[in-house]
Amino acid sequence: MSSFKVSIFQIRGNSFQIGLKTAEKVRNTPILKTFESITKQEIDLHNMKSIYSTFAPHLLEELEGLAQGLGISPGRAAALFSGYDVPKTEAMGCSALLTNDYYVRNYDFSPALYDGIFSLVQADKAFATAGYNLQMLGRHDGVNEKGLVAGLHFVSHDGYTKGVSPWTAIRMVLDRCSSVDEAVAMLKEIPHSACYNFSLGDRKGNMAEVEASSDKVIVRYGDSGLSCVNHFQDGRLTDKNRESIEGSIQRNKHLLDLMDKRLSHRDMFQHFKNAESPIFFTDYGNLFGTLHTFSYSHQHSRILTTIARSSQVLDINFQDWVKGEDILEGSLSGFIQEG
Repeated sequence: MSSFKVSIFQIRGNSFQIGLKTAEKVRNTPILKTFESITKQEIDLHNMKSIYSTFAPHLLEELEGLAQGLGISPGRAAALFSGYDVPKTEAMGCSALLTNDYYVRNYDFSPALYDGIFSLVQADKAFATAGYNLQMLGRHDGVNEKGLVAGLHFVSHDGYTKGVSPWTAIRMVLDRCSSVDEAVAMLKEIPHSACYNFSLGDRKGNMAEVEASSDKVIVRYGDSGLSCVNHFQDGRLTDKNRESIEGSIQRNKHLLDLMDKRLSHRDMFQHFKNAESPIFFTDYGNLFGTLHTFSYSHQHSRILTTIARSSQVLDINFQDWVKGEDILEGSLSGFIQEG
């Protein structure tokens, strides 16, 4: 069993300052070398800026802050952090359950390719957000001040092309959209690089799964509940699934069974984070181990989140944080135990 840690960043200011402050916090961490090993030396800066200008222009300012804070060129910062034209990354697993009242999700991958950062960010030109970082600028999952919650779920590399990574798409959605309808509209327009599901819920109880590929986007809506895993379920996209999706199908069945139990937000969160749960995984060596559990209650504006085998749970009233009340915690500590 090895120790495992996630840092908590709380940053308020304009987007350039947020990039600058983020750079200061990660300047001497090993994650930067990881990004260097999995990204290109250069990307098409003109195309990247055109996409960002359309969907989230403030993130260009954040990239400038990251560049200055790390002492690198804007072009190098874009290649490292923008999430545009990223070479194929390894498969990851994610399970999410949505109801009219809450959103709960596990993220499964390897700690070697994990930012290890949970950020609460309040920018002047975007909605305040809280979520787990991916490639610094992007997010695995999170919620914004309007109560929109979102997460990504890898499906396949079918039709892989130059485009926007799903983690950057999640950040754009959280920063700019106030509802499921707005998020769906944006995800239909973003040029996706690969096949991913996006799980979405909002404070009005709306929920959707956006099944997105590089050439087609389909939306599945839920009424009282919705599950989201790692395969496309709409018949128009199932030919893009990986050959082996038995595990994803089994997880989906478990989530549907859970939905029928009508558990409370806290009880569902406890089930997801429990190391004995059928949706908690320990195959970290094969890139399928649970790293964090993230959840949000719409009624109470309440985030419950933790990392693998941690005795700590972050319990945050996000609206209080948006009003200026910082949380006291600076990190989360847990353990990785290979199954």
